[in-house]
Amino acid sequence: MQRLNALFKLNARTSTGCKCLCTAVLIVCLFAVVPGAQFSGGKTAVDGVLAYRHVEKLVSFGPRPPGSAGSQKAQDYIISFLRRLHLTVAAQDFLANTPNGPIGMKNIVTSLPGEREQVILLGSHYDTLPMRNGIFIGANDGGSSTGLLLELARVLSRKKPKYTLQFVFFDGEEAQIQWTETDSLYGSRYFVDRVKQEDKLSSVKAMILLDMIGDKDLILENDLSSTSILMELVRKSAQELGYSKHLAKYPKGIVDDHIPFIQAGIPAVDLIDYDYGFNNIYWHTPNDTLDKVSPQSLKIVGEILLRTIEKLSND
Repeated sequence: MQRLNALFKLNARTSTGCKCLCTAVLIVCLFAVVPGAQFSGGKTAVDGVLAYRHVEKLVSFGPRPPGSAGSQKAQDYIISFLRRLHLTVAAQDFLANTPNGPIGMKNIVTSLPGEREQVILLGSHYDTLPMRNGIFIGANDGGSSTGLLLELARVLSRKKPKYTLQFVFFDGEEAQIQWTETDSLYGSRYFVDRVKQEDKLSSVKAMILLDMIGDKDLILENDLSSTSILMELVRKSAQELGYSKHLAKYPKGIVDDHIPFIQAGIPAVDLIDYDYGFNNIYWHTPNDTLDKVSPQSLKIVGEILLRTIEKLSND
């Protein structure tokens, strides 16, 4: 993602710039011995620890830039988990033209049919920034939002929603060389182009994006580039849940995977904490590691998103 200046122009950036112990052990053992054990018991609340376990797994694959071995492992993990939820998974394979030449990328899409065909889309990118100097594993930037989206798929798949819910895991959000309008947001731009080609723009009621939401010091931005009515719904949901302290007081403009949707006329909102460490010091550095991700932050954002979906469903 990238911050906007006051006039909403794209800022260029370089590729080095854009529990209890017993319970934890028990969860790990269940995962290892009984595949699918986390689905038992009819649990419908967001579980920050389960979301964190997904982040932990993604991080274990190492860097996940498009076309890498780590990316392939992440794709396999995401697809496998969604299928264990008995969801039908579709892969959007495409060849992205990048400054590094053509790179194969993959969006992962699954839908939860609702009472209405109109779609509320939930998205996250799972790729990590290509880094030449140091190892970037993206625990927060790419990992946290993907982990939470997998947990939300588990929770929301428990009952039939009012609107069809679509979960999209975008590839290629990060710049391959330097952030520009063409070297960034590859997966979301491709996805929106497909929606246009299929003449289905009007079928998307709203797009909700998650990105960088695992910071222990969670402060969700008041994003100026998001659709204002959706931003207001998110903030109202947080306030109703008692999470006002996790809302930024001052607005910022963010360029992220929601932008192609907005440009296509689809209402979209970005749930993002763009202050990762003092003065964003951990962002896009090898210090974006698992120890800085909080299960509690994942749970808070998950609850806010569920309340927001509830409000959208009551429209």
